[in-house]
Amino acid sequence: MIDPIFLAEAAINGILLGGILALLALGLNLIFGVIEVVWIVYVDLVMLCMYAMYFLYQVQGWPFWAAGVVSLGLGALLGIAVHLLVISPILMSPPINQLLATGGLLFFIQSFATFLWTTDHRSLRFSLPSFEVGGIFLPATRLIPFGISVLAMLALYLFLTRTYMGTAIRAVAQDRDAMSLMGASPQRVYVVTSAVGGMMAGLAGALLVFQYSVHPFFGGQFGPLTFMICVLGGLGNMVGAFVASFVMSEIISIAGVIWSTEMGYVIAFLVFIVMMFLRPGGILARRE
Repeated sequence: MIDPIFLAEAAINGILLGGILALLALGLNLIFGVIEVVWIVYVDLVMLCMYAMYFLYQVQGWPFWAAGVVSLGLGALLGIAVHLLVISPILMSPPINQLLATGGLLFFIQSFATFLWTTDHRSLRFSLPSFEVGGIFLPATRLIPFGISVLAMLALYLFLTRTYMGTAIRAVAQDRDAMSLMGASPQRVYVVTSAVGGMMAGLAGALLVFQYSVHPFFGGQFGPLTFMICVLGGLGNMVGAFVASFVMSEIISIAGVIWSTEMGYVIAFLVFIVMMFLRPGGILARRE
């Protein structure tokens, strides 16, 4: 018999994990919704930003907020570089070519990171408290990233709904032909979208170091889960990705307490497969 306190704690931890997963999924879905290219390499950009956090905070002794700002800037620059150097030249190519190009970049980044930093796991050391509420322990290393993730998602929402460039991005995502009617430059919209998606990767990297060690193959830990969430929510569907993030995180957390962490991922993937049969367009897709 599982203690109800453990289940409640797992449910809360699932919500806290869902905030980070939503940040990753929204960044990737934003890029796909506008540019219509799935960045296989997306979570590996997060890995590079995590390394930046490690070396600036842990090795060089920078304040965490300063290292975080650099991580955001690095993520934006990496997003722009990926678009200009890899995506833009093959934008009109078949989807398989685009997948192969971003997949090749993924293997390059992993190999180059292994060459530079080996496969050692590197962690940041924090001295942060835990809070107890009704017998449930809530570590600050989970609460702080969740709070910042919520603020970041709110900022993204305001950017997309209250600014001219955000309106242009939404118009392109909904109807590419509307871009010319609005007088927006296609290349500019693509670059800004890649930069914003990259910034979200940089922020995710700065927040994930609270809980996870970084190594060259970190993308293999969160990459498949992030893509699964994006597909489950509907590629390009921001609200769907947000909902799917918390659904998957709750399944993983609660099943992890009842059985094991590995079984939690197995059940999450089984739910994903079943939902793809029932709602192949995503959990919030409209029925025809």
